[in-house]
Amino acid sequence: MDCIFCKIINGEFNTNFVLENEYAVVFKDINPKADTHLLVVPRKHVESLNDLEDEFLLGKLMMTVKEAAKKAGLSSYRTVINTGKEAGQEVFHLHIHILAGNIKL
Repeated sequence: MDCIFCKIINGEFNTNFVLENEYAVVFKDINPKADTHLLVVPRKHVESLNDLEDEFLLGKLMMTVKEAAKKAGLSSYRTVINTGKEAGQEVFHLHIHILAGNIKL
């Protein structure tokens, strides 16, 4: 599979994880759209939210968002999930953006 996020998860790049658990990894976006811009990426490859059938995994991802935001010292933040090319999804591996501070969407 030629998925950049799968390669990051598998350690093929020297990516510094802000947080990781059994279900997801969290790292800084390389093209930030806010003062703080983190990505929460499930370890399991799922192309988009439309392809996610696992309610348990969705819950774990949202709890990871909460944990990552707390660890980053954020009390206020925006979450974004782009689903599909027309909605701005660029990497076709489900991911949740955590944005805080000066947001430039």
